[in-house]
Amino acid sequence: MTQRPRRNAAPVRLWRWRSNPLRRRSDRVEAWILLAGWVLAVLCGAVAALAAATAVDGALAAQRAQTRAVPAVLTERAPRTPPVTTDGSGGDTVWATVRWTAPDGSPHTGRTEVEPDAAAGTRLTVWTDRAGELAEAPLGPTESMFQAVGTGVLAGAGAAAAVWACGRLARLRLDRRRLERWDAEWARVGPQWRRRMTG
Repeated sequence: MTQRPRRNAAPVRLWRWRSNPLRRRSDRVEAWILLAGWVLAVLCGAVAALAAATAVDGALAAQRAQTRAVPAVLTERAPRTPPVTTDGSGGDTVWATVRWTAPDGSPHTGRTEVEPDAAAGTRLTVWTDRAGELAEAPLGPTESMFQAVGTGVLAGAGAAAAVWACGRLARLRLDRRRLERWDAEWARVGPQWRRRMTG
């Protein structure tokens, strides 16, 4: 009983790294481009992700440091129904006027979002900046973490994709040069083969 020849177990994708008399210089260059592309994509993606996440986290921390929660009082009864937006949807809050005291003791008034149909004199909390003016409520620690992580993931993926695209372009140029060399070689050798076949 004859035995079937065993196939080479080495992955086909690693053929550029194996010793082979048919391996060309361009094949070795392509192997290095692939390796460098993967390494740089991972490194650049990780660095970009970390840098973006750190920047977003720092910006959100600065926003939290520049705002403070202060007690306020509703100066009027809030509308009963939230306004309908242009797309036909409505919100859960309404706009009403509130009064609060700034850090320097001066009274301030402004409009902010409150619960519908809240009575005048209702106590609530608003966020102000260092000048005592109304400001948007900063994101909490959990929301800030999710936003920083999400931004980092997007930045890392973008950086890795950019590096991969550069490597792909380099390989396409290498393939084009390879085809040009094949065409030139065939133009030199082809006529000799045709003469042998017709001779």
